[in-house]
Amino acid sequence: MRRKIYVAVVIVGVAVLALKLQSFVSAKKTKDKETQAVTKKETEYNPVVEIENTLAQFDSILEQNLKQSGTVGAAAVVTYKGKVALVKCFGVRKAGEKAPVNANTVFRLASVSKSVTGVLAGILDDENIIKLDDKVVDYIPGFELKDKECTDQLKVRHLLSHTSGLIPHAYDLMVEDKVPLEKIIERLNQVDITAPPGELYGYQNVVYSIYDPITKAKTQKSFESVMKEKVFSPFGMTDASMNFEAFKNNKNKAFPHYNQGHNRYKPMRLNDRYYSTAPAAGVNASINDMANFLATLTDDNSEVFNASARQTVFTPQVNSPLKRTYFRSWGREVKSKRYSLGWRIIDYKGREVAYHGGYVLGYKAEIALCDEEDIGIAILSNSPNSATAKNIPTFLSLLFDYKDSVALKEKKDNAASENKS
Repeated sequence: MRRKIYVAVVIVGVAVLALKLQSFVSAKKTKDKETQAVTKKETEYNPVVEIENTLAQFDSILEQNLKQSGTVGAAAVVTYKGKVALVKCFGVRKAGEKAPVNANTVFRLASVSKSVTGVLAGILDDENIIKLDDKVVDYIPGFELKDKECTDQLKVRHLLSHTSGLIPHAYDLMVEDKVPLEKIIERLNQVDITAPPGELYGYQNVVYSIYDPITKAKTQKSFESVMKEKVFSPFGMTDASMNFEAFKNNKNKAFPHYNQGHNRYKPMRLNDRYYSTAPAAGVNASINDMANFLATLTDDNSEVFNASARQTVFTPQVNSPLKRTYFRSWGREVKSKRYSLGWRIIDYKGREVAYHGGYVLGYKAEIALCDEEDIGIAILSNSPNSATAKNIPTFLSLLFDYKDSVALKEKKDNAASENKS
């Protein structure tokens, strides 16, 4: 009997020892994994440190400019090599109230919507859903321009590059009067044509937005649904929308303002102007949305926006002979001006920069990126003024000057090294 008890005690003891040993091994493995994770996190390189001095300098300049210009509310973001490098929120959503602008405050993008639509078009072309060289008449039965030959030649890419050949800003006044887009399209056969499609630049809102019914005809979904599916969701634009109701019902929105004089701003009523031309001017977004949008666009390894779509979107389609006053805040460094799909492509200080600005009553938005430097920047405001137009060129100038100085130093160091050897 005692022998049996002894054996049982030994067995229990061995089992307890085994459990303790297993627990020790598991704990060690867990600790090793945690140590590896911490080590990896500590050694992972953040490219943003490369430009931290430039960011700090720009942050100070931007803060001063926003204060001096009397800006009520604004938000800015800089991305670098696919990483968010700087987010700045300034002021309040509505003058006279305390609610501050934050990273999720929604603004209207106005014509910067064209840039978002251009990205969508590049993706749909890459996925063979809507090809840029498809003809408009194949999607919209009964569509016609004043000239039959031009009607037959008009392609999707002509809509998105402002090369339809129609006189600029065709029927914008009808948009202002809130005439439905389909009704305006029916009257395009009365608009004068200045050149065959693809030859001349002529800025449009109505013609650009024909991409809306084309998308519906091909996908059997609303334009906003397709935009959410292909851009908003995969790019992480969780606050974004494309209609007035969504904007109006969002509690965290920036209200529009007008300048009473001497940079004194007064709130305006919300308005639904240009939502009928959603591809051209209907996107609502926060600076957090723009951060994720730009981070994706400047990430060369992005699985969401591949190299093929990127090349399609940013390849210039036509020269755009804009007046010098359009880029007056950029100085004399703008050497050429072209247009791709929803983006102005300019030569600035020896770099190719993709840019677009947008204005709709009480709101101003600007966006720019330089693929060569993997840099992106966006600024949103609810109190437009001319002074803020210099913020993006100021940042790009600071960055390019810094990059040029680094390159020059490396060149001198290499030359010195070669001389010594």
